[in-house]
Amino acid sequence: METVADQKDIEQRVIEALQTCYDPEVPVNIHEMGLIYAVDVDPLGQVNVTMTLTAPNCPAAQSLPAEVEEKARGVDGVKDVHVEIVWEPPWDPSRMSDAAKLQLGML
Repeated sequence: METVADQKDIEQRVIEALQTCYDPEVPVNIHEMGLIYAVDVDPLGQVNVTMTLTAPNCPAAQSLPAEVEEKARGVDGVKDVHVEIVWEPPWDPSRMSDAAKLQLGML
């Protein structure tokens, strides 16, 4: 069984893995874009990722959640992954990190 420290470590490594996922239309990783709303790790190594997309008709609507699941599954200590796509609260550019805004020339 994982300890709270182990859960935090797994969570951090999952976030790092998700920082290698990119929206195909934007040269910024999806974590910096603010598309990842939550990464929760339970004591058994189950990871729940709550995320959104920039728009419901996003061209990456099929591929991006699958990539998120694949990247999270590749992290040591992860036993299973569930990715949930939510539309509330809706994504908007204010959710982007300063680094993402800087990279896109918005700062």
